[in-house]
Amino acid sequence: MATHRGYLLLPGFLGFMFLIILFYYQWDLSQQKRAERMHQQQELRQQLLREMCNGDKEAFSEGKYSLDDLSDEDLKNLIVDDNHGIIYCYIPKVACTNWKRVMFVLKQGEPYVDPMSISGDLVHMANELTQLNSFPRTEIKVKLKHYSKFMFVRDPFVRLISAYRDKFLRYNEYYYENFGRTILRLYGNSPDPPQTLEEAFASNIRPSFYNFIQYLLDPLTEKQEPFEPHWRQMYRMCHPCLIQYDFVGHQETLQDDAELLLGNLKLKDEFNFPPSYENMTSPYSMSDWFGTVPLEDRRKLYTLYEEDFRMFGYSTPTTLLDD
Repeated sequence: MATHRGYLLLPGFLGFMFLIILFYYQWDLSQQKRAERMHQQQELRQQLLREMCNGDKEAFSEGKYSLDDLSDEDLKNLIVDDNHGIIYCYIPKVACTNWKRVMFVLKQGEPYVDPMSISGDLVHMANELTQLNSFPRTEIKVKLKHYSKFMFVRDPFVRLISAYRDKFLRYNEYYYENFGRTILRLYGNSPDPPQTLEEAFASNIRPSFYNFIQYLLDPLTEKQEPFEPHWRQMYRMCHPCLIQYDFVGHQETLQDDAELLLGNLKLKDEFNFPPSYENMTSPYSMSDWFGTVPLEDRRKLYTLYEEDFRMFGYSTPTTLLDD
C-alpha cells in the first residue's frame, strides 16, 4: 500500500520540480534581458555624448580643445585608484559621497570593507583620496588613456533642488556665511541679514528657492568667480568632450548602473554599492519647487543648464517652460 502511495506522489513531486526549474529558467532569462537592456542603454549614452561633442564643440569647449588646455583646477574632480586602474569624476549632489566611499575602499585594498562603514565626512577630507592633478602631466595623460573612467550625472533641475535643500535648508554654517547672507541681501529683501546661521534659524530666515535661482541667473555671480561645484554645470567639471569616459551612469538608475559598472570592473562580488537614500529629491516634485519661479526665469535657467540637459540625454522640462 505504501509503495502505491509513493507512485501516486511521484507525479506531483515531478510537477513541483518542473515548476521550480521553469521559474529559475524564466528568472535567468529576465536577468539576461535586463543586462542586455542596461548595456544598450549605456551604449546610447556614449553615442549621445559623441554626437554632442562632435556636433557642437564650441558650446561644450569653453575655449578648451585638448587635454593640454585643462588646468590642474579643471582636473580636481577626478579621483584615481592606481590599484585597479580606475578614474572617477565626481559631481556633487550625484551620489558622490557613496562613490567616494567605494573609491576609498578600493584604495585601502583587500580585504574590502563595506563602503557604508566608511564615514561620509572622511571621504570628503583633503588627501584621503588621490586626485588626478597630483601627478605630472605626462603621467596624467597615460592614466587617462589606459584607466577605466566613469562619471554619474543627474537631471540638472533636480540636482539644483537637491543642492538648495542640502545647503540652505539644513544647518550649514559655511554655506550661510559664504552664500546665504549674500543671497538674502541681494535678492531676499533683507539688506542686513543675521550675521550667524544660529540667528538666522532662530528668526526662521533662509534664502527662498527663488532667491537661489535669482542668484544663479545674475550675470555678476559667474563674473565674480565660477559657480560653486554643487550648482556648477556637470559638463564643466568632468569635461566629457576631452576625456572619453568608459561609463556614464545616471542618478535616476543608480542601483542598476552601479551593479553594471562594478560588474564591468570585476568588483561586483567584492562588495555592494550603498543603497540610495529614500528621501532623494524626485523629478516629480519639480513643479512644486518651481511654482515660485516666474516663467521667464525658468526659461533663463534652462538656457544656463541647457548643455547638461542635451549632453546627458535629459528631456527638456516642457511643462515648466511652456506658458
